[in-house]
Amino acid sequence: MTDATTAAKPAPKARTTKAKTGAAGFPDFEAFAMPKMEVPAAFREVAEKSIEQARDTYAKVKTAAEDATDLIEDTFETSRQGAVEFNHKAVDAAKVNTDATFSFIKDLMAVKSLAEAIELQSTFARQQFDTLSSQAKDMQEFATKLSTEVTAPVKEAMERSFKDLKAA
Repeated sequence: MTDATTAAKPAPKARTTKAKTGAAGFPDFEAFAMPKMEVPAAFREVAEKSIEQARDTYAKVKTAAEDATDLIEDTFETSRQGAVEFNHKAVDAAKVNTDATFSFIKDLMAVKSLAEAIELQSTFARQQFDTLSSQAKDMQEFATKLSTEVTAPVKEAMERSFKDLKAA
């Protein structure tokens, strides 16, 4: 019953014309074909010079970027080491001050009179003022030295780049 009502359809005919294929395996179309022409020598020279200049510029930029990266890494390492050393100095100062305070309290507990306590407290206050002044001066000198060490390479690099820029 289904055989009688369905007629067999013939298979579509295959095309017998073949399109020419180009280098990439795609058919060549005349509308999109590049005309074959000779590039003038002057144009070729300009293109080659431009490529050479681009390569030189790339090499300079690459070198400058590598130098800047090295500079930044060195600066961060110097900063890190300086911060660690600064923290060690601060801890050492705190230890000295704490030891002095405990020694003062121990001596204060051994006094026999109020006059002796006042004299001990005055001596301790003078010593601590001198110690704290000395520690503050040392920390300030170290911070100044550290900031100079951190900024000196950057300053030199900036001066060098401005000098190179003026020369160019």
